[in-house]
Amino acid sequence: MDAKPQQKPESPLSTLPPKGATSVPPSPAPMRTTLRRAAFGAVAGAVLVAGAVVAVPDAEESAPPVPGPVARAESAAAAGSPASLSDLTALIGDRQQWVETHPSDAPSWAVLGTAYVEWGLRSADATYYTRAEQALQRSLAAQPGERGNAEAWVGLGALANARHDYLAAKKWGETVRTREPKNWTAYPVLIDAYNGLGEYEAAGRATEKFGSLRKGVPALARTSEMYHNQGWREDALATAQEAADRATGPAEKAAALHRLGDLARERGEPEEAVAQYGAALRTDRSHLASLAGRARALVALDRTDEALADYRTVTAKLPRPEYVLELGELYESLDLDGDARTQYKRLRELLAEARKAGVDESLTEARYEADHGDPEAAVELMRTEWSGLRRSSDVSDALGWALHRAGRSEEGLQYAERAVETGVRDASYAYHLGMIENALGQDGPARSDLEASLRTDPEFSPLDAPLAQEALDALDGPAPGGPADMEPSDPEPAPGQAPGTAGTDGGDEGQGEGRTREKPGRDEPEPKQSAREASPSPGAEPGAAAP
Repeated sequence: MDAKPQQKPESPLSTLPPKGATSVPPSPAPMRTTLRRAAFGAVAGAVLVAGAVVAVPDAEESAPPVPGPVARAESAAAAGSPASLSDLTALIGDRQQWVETHPSDAPSWAVLGTAYVEWGLRSADATYYTRAEQALQRSLAAQPGERGNAEAWVGLGALANARHDYLAAKKWGETVRTREPKNWTAYPVLIDAYNGLGEYEAAGRATEKFGSLRKGVPALARTSEMYHNQGWREDALATAQEAADRATGPAEKAAALHRLGDLARERGEPEEAVAQYGAALRTDRSHLASLAGRARALVALDRTDEALADYRTVTAKLPRPEYVLELGELYESLDLDGDARTQYKRLRELLAEARKAGVDESLTEARYEADHGDPEAAVELMRTEWSGLRRSSDVSDALGWALHRAGRSEEGLQYAERAVETGVRDASYAYHLGMIENALGQDGPARSDLEASLRTDPEFSPLDAPLAQEALDALDGPAPGGPADMEPSDPEPAPGQAPGTAGTDGGDEGQGEGRTREKPGRDEPEPKQSAREASPSPGAEPGAAAP
């Protein structure tokens, strides 16, 4: 399903040309509408409508005026929800017109800068991050943050998260929270920053605070994300379903349905995932992330022609590096090596563009280098992230795998273990850990983790899932009795030996009984009520909690 291309809004900043972006049709009249004024105007309009009905009782009751795109975008922002791309475009055009003639209007500059961040995220065009930074700095020049301009600080935090600079985002979010503890807009910035840094306990506290300050669909979505990161699948699904049921606007509804698709795909239910992603696209044709999600799920269903069509569309309209890498690996799995090389070349170009624009895409770059390029380069990339306190489960997994691919499996083991033990039920984490254990001759743990990866999602990767099955087949088969009976069956007793006493003089080390560490929530369904146990970082203390 092709989404209609959106016109890119033109920047009013003379220091940065629009770089080919087309102009947005101006609003009928420039409106100086901050979120506060929008809310006031809505109340005033309701009063006027009510007065008209009372004054003319015989007149046919008329419906309230339909809000325009700018008002809809402002209303979505006030609720903490995404706006549709068309409404976001209209808001950008309206604010651009206004600040051209009112350059000292700090709130309008802050709105414009934050809208640029959102546009950059949803178009994968990092040039808008430069425009966003300029607009937010103009806002702070007109009104410093210390004099009440928290909106610009929040915008800078959102910009830092978009660039994957989670330390800077944490700084901006905590600055706002310290000065204005009840300002709910700081908490989404903090949640993303803490998750990016691997400070999951702090992210959980920020999520709970956000939910207490801002009820509704955005809080439910964040709560579902928190449950997912803790490995509580049933809670994550139930909360995501409630968010989808309560969502109203097309963009908000599509985001909620996309979340349901992600959860279905991660638990190995590609048919359900395709249905949810399709529903998201029917709700909002411009929700291209759902097109990428559907492509992944179609690969798992062996519907490769449809998957390729979706991937080609999404990488043309939303060229995120991770999507291009996925398409290259799909081509490689189909032995279309020339097409794979073309995508990998394009990926390298996108990574170079990201670096130039100040966006940290080292995680995707490390994943590419570890499997398709230079594993030592992947190690250096992830070591840099780790030393910079970016210690999320993704970074830990990528560092462990890069070390293994570089021939240092024993060193990589501790990082791979940490990624799994955070509680996130990710099939690729279990696969990487199982392969590292297999290389180290730890047959029992390797079998357990490879089985967990394929049980979590049998088709988690077109390249790696077959390798996981191949490695598992090469190990000794499980004990008779199947997965329901995790204890090995008693062998037949020797002549003259009592039944049930064979083999009691010692176990076969490494055949599933030698595991000395607990891995909660992976081999069996996780208990819903148990809290995630903190896992120490290899060679470092866990990420510091928020003050």
